[in-house]
Amino acid sequence: MTFVLSLFLAVGLFAPQSQAAAPATPVTGGGTPTGTAPTRLAPPSSSLESPADKAPAKADGGRESASSQPLPEPLPPQVTGLPQTRRPEAKTLGQGAEAAAKPCNVGDFTSRTGSALVQQIKASDYSCIDTLFRIGRGDAANAFRESQMVTVAYAARDAANAYQGNDSGAITELMYYLQAGYYVQFYNEDVVGPYGDALLTAGRAALDAFYANPRSRDVTPDNARPLSGATTLIDSTQDAAHYLPVLRRLLNEYDSAAWSRADMAWAVNPVFFSLSRGPGQAGYREAVNADPGVMDALFTFASRNRDLIGTNLGTMVYNAATELGRFMDYPEFLPKLRPYVSALIAQSSPSGPSMYERGALTWAALHYDKGNCAYYGVCDDPAKFKAANLTVKHACSPSITIVAQALDATQLGTACASLNGQDAFFHAVAKDSGPVKDDNNGTIEVVVFHTDFDYKVLAAVIFDIGTNNGGMYLEGNPAAAGNQPRFVCFENKWASSFEIWNLNHEYTHYLDGRFNVYGDYDAGQVQPIDWWVEGFAEFVSWSYRKTVNTDAIAVASRHTYKLSELFDTVYARSSQDRVYRWGYLAVRYMLEQHRSDVDAVLAKYRAGDWDGARAILKTTIGTRYDADFDSWLTRCAAGACATDTPGQPQLPECAGGDVRKLDANCVRSNVAASTGNYAHFYLTVPAGTKQVKITTSGGTGNGDLYYNPGSWAYTNAHVFRSTNPDNSETLTVTNPPAGYVFFSLYAQQGFSGVSVTSEM
Repeated sequence: MTFVLSLFLAVGLFAPQSQAAAPATPVTGGGTPTGTAPTRLAPPSSSLESPADKAPAKADGGRESASSQPLPEPLPPQVTGLPQTRRPEAKTLGQGAEAAAKPCNVGDFTSRTGSALVQQIKASDYSCIDTLFRIGRGDAANAFRESQMVTVAYAARDAANAYQGNDSGAITELMYYLQAGYYVQFYNEDVVGPYGDALLTAGRAALDAFYANPRSRDVTPDNARPLSGATTLIDSTQDAAHYLPVLRRLLNEYDSAAWSRADMAWAVNPVFFSLSRGPGQAGYREAVNADPGVMDALFTFASRNRDLIGTNLGTMVYNAATELGRFMDYPEFLPKLRPYVSALIAQSSPSGPSMYERGALTWAALHYDKGNCAYYGVCDDPAKFKAANLTVKHACSPSITIVAQALDATQLGTACASLNGQDAFFHAVAKDSGPVKDDNNGTIEVVVFHTDFDYKVLAAVIFDIGTNNGGMYLEGNPAAAGNQPRFVCFENKWASSFEIWNLNHEYTHYLDGRFNVYGDYDAGQVQPIDWWVEGFAEFVSWSYRKTVNTDAIAVASRHTYKLSELFDTVYARSSQDRVYRWGYLAVRYMLEQHRSDVDAVLAKYRAGDWDGARAILKTTIGTRYDADFDSWLTRCAAGACATDTPGQPQLPECAGGDVRKLDANCVRSNVAASTGNYAHFYLTVPAGTKQVKITTSGGTGNGDLYYNPGSWAYTNAHVFRSTNPDNSETLTVTNPPAGYVFFSLYAQQGFSGVSVTSEM
């Protein structure tokens, strides 16, 4: 059985004029740098998540939504530092790697204490214990309260004292159980209870005994998994300061020739997890000052193992470089680190296999020692990385340009179709009257990296953003001349077919900022608006793609929040579920049940009247809809949100037998025309009408929309036109003349099944 390379995203933060995304929307369709934990090595025994991925870290939510196909368990940033490091692939594990999974019953663990619990763990399959990371809250305390964990830790100590260089004493399972406990307790401390000195003492007893046993230094496949469990447990216990000597030793002893053959990469890679989160732990900085040899070990590791670059274990070198750069955040270490970082940068390039190592080190040098960028030779590295890697440029429309690392013509066509088609849907839902005042963001640049790892490393350097997220919208100042908004995203490589992660969610942020929310994101932070910003992006993304938001339906069944509470959502202080899933539910409920209130709030948002919008939400509405929202959640969880997937707001079919005639707020369906011909429409406009909006969507082929106020509209007789490369067209006419006005859909390519919607 082989290892699986599994990449993990941490949660991003908003920064001035930027929005960072947690894992979100695929296509089938900005920020202060925040450090992230290294990516971890997946075990061969489980097709799910690695034991190393079960660190006791808590997701605080991402600026962008978690839409369809969530990534594996997110690992949040714990320290200021570098882009996320990567998980190396390895070959096989020794003892037990191919063992068949045994039946697993949570009650076997929650019903036992003392020696009975220990014996149950020892008798259990590794994959069985893996399921305990996802244990329910109702069982969490019985499995992982501190007294249970202390019992298991001392059992692990006894197994460590008797360790024979393999898993004959089930030390791997005991340590994995402890990892699960730390993970579950972190997310459910209110249920499990606190962990204190008793567990710290017992855990150290287990780890000290293991590392003191000479068999723990065996360079064999049999020792790989137990050693990995112990080293990962250092990270789980957040005890890096105490175990710096062990971490340093493992780095110094790793030899790519011998250790790779014995699968020891899986055992050594967790060193980087502990180092990445060490800065967030009490006493860590002081410990490094007292024992700075870990920095020498990281440099030596990266230098000695450069032959791994370009192989499936090359990310070990990247991890070492990343953690070396992280220490630059401590000014007292800069004199020691400068020659190390400079030497490694000199051996790498902005392109090719070594570009990730250089990217991590360049990021560190430019952030922690920018005044000396010439010393490192990286002052112009952002431009070099961009020129070397973002080589694909394609215009989807006059307003949308894709800049990509590796998209081919077919993929570009798929992405463009998804983006171009979204405009009509967005405007139909938003019911806007055009761009908000002072918004000049008439074009958007969509930057697509080939993988999420490319995004993490390269986007951090090129755009100077935090990339521990699923993508980021960089709005800039929409009132500034020459401002170029863009969003940065990546291809979804774990999907079965081509997808771009977060594409539609991020594009909604662009449209929302241009047509619904005045100024940049920071301008709106006078009052909480994240319920709308993220909730609406989620709603449009899911609804436009006509996909059921199963995650939101799942949280709806819990009835966690009142609607009035969701109006108070602030991204930086809220969970990912609250920001995205509950944001989606709140926005969907308001759009479906109280559209007039949404319009009133949007009128304030569009004018930048944040206090006025807040007054509507918290005073005019207040708690008035809480009971109804709770009832709606019940219906949603029972199937209404799955069977009644929201799409473009449903309008009635236009009346009358003349298929050319449009009326206020109706739709003509199944419109068709052959190539070079027209589908003509007319509309009677009452005097004093402020706006007429015509949108087209769906069907096959490509129809372009034209408007003429006094006679039939043609390609050579029109005032306005919308000519996207598909059937998604929108024309908004403000203050139209009274009487007949005319619209035509010209068949650039023969079309059929098109819907034409008129609103006024």
